[in-house]
Amino acid sequence: MIKNERQYKITRAQANRFSQALRELKREVAESSGIHPLLLKARKEAIQSQLADLEDDLREYEALRAGNFEFNQLKTVVGLPRLLIGARIAAGLSQRDLANRLGLKEQQIQRYEASDYASASLTRIRNVVAALGVDVDGS
Repeated sequence: MIKNERQYKITRAQANRFSQALRELKREVAESSGIHPLLLKARKEAIQSQLADLEDDLREYEALRAGNFEFNQLKTVVGLPRLLIGARIAAGLSQRDLANRLGLKEQQIQRYEASDYASASLTRIRNVVAALGVDVDGS
């Protein structure tokens, strides 16, 4: 995700370089450069993949800059403690089970849940989500 104008400019420049590399590769193919066709195909697909990722990031940032954001999504943040507790229960885990998965004492999970995770860092919350079996990296 592009987070500021500086990153946007850098990403735009990278996308331009990948576009140029793709044009040069097409020229090489047209000139029958003597490179094995499978290698050329692999290079082309790699460049296209990188370029597509950069273009997706650029489009997302441009849309956000234009004000296209669903602010109702932020309601999830407010409801996150309840979601975490509910997910733990639905997963059939006790506070002790969750603590064991995280390498913590049961009392720490009790404190987190009693305070609606107010003292938990974002990293800790991500660890809790992962311990509940959710793929936090989206892969």
